Amino acid sequence: MLFDMDGTLVDSEKVWEVGLNELSAHYDRTLSARARRAMVGTNMSDSMRILHDDLGLPATRAAMDESVVWLEERVKELLREGVPWRPGAKELLAALRAEGVPLALVTATHRHLVDVALLTIGAANFDAVVAGDEVDETKPHPMPYLTAARLLGADATRCVAVEDSPNGIRSARAAGCAVLAVPCEVELDPEGVTLIGSLLDVDVDYLRKLVG
Repeated sequence: MLFDMDGTLVDSEKVWEVGLNELSAHYDRTLSARARRAMVGTNMSDSMRILHDDLGLPATRAAMDESVVWLEERVKELLREGVPWRPGAKELLAALRAEGVPLALVTATHRHLVDVALLTIGAANFDAVVAGDEVDETKPHPMPYLTAARLLGADATRCVAVEDSPNGIRSARAAGCAVLAVPCEVELDPEGVTLIGSLLDVDVDYLRKLVG
């Protein structure tokens, strides 16, 4: 089993939204709703490109790097305060662990922030973690999910990936995973995935059936 983090296991997209809005205010500007939606599930480089374009800021590497440092420090402060679980996520992880199912966390978030989030999620819940700055290509490229499957000693085509974003779904599908899509901040296309309303609606047997 391969799990995305932000918006899938924990409701941290709202934490990122606070950070992004505060960063925009730091520049005396307001981030548009359109730009915020476009950032969901993207890597940090793409998110900063979207933000700088939306706010009319210089898109130089130095300028965007400055924004990344500001944003990540603020988000880290917020994550340390704890982040709420998405409905059913904590219980599903516990059930999978009880059944001995290998689990990996696959996220576009950088490792130093993932480590803080894991104080809530529990590092012991995962046999492998693939963070956004630990692979050469990030979502929507298949590399994060292929890497996670390899670390678990599994074939990606025999893994279920749980995602809440279009980029994450594209990444998991490109890797050959069966995809369970659980919307959080944005609507999801049901094509090629199993779309559900909440992780409360699934159990271990349900997940096993997704890979035959």
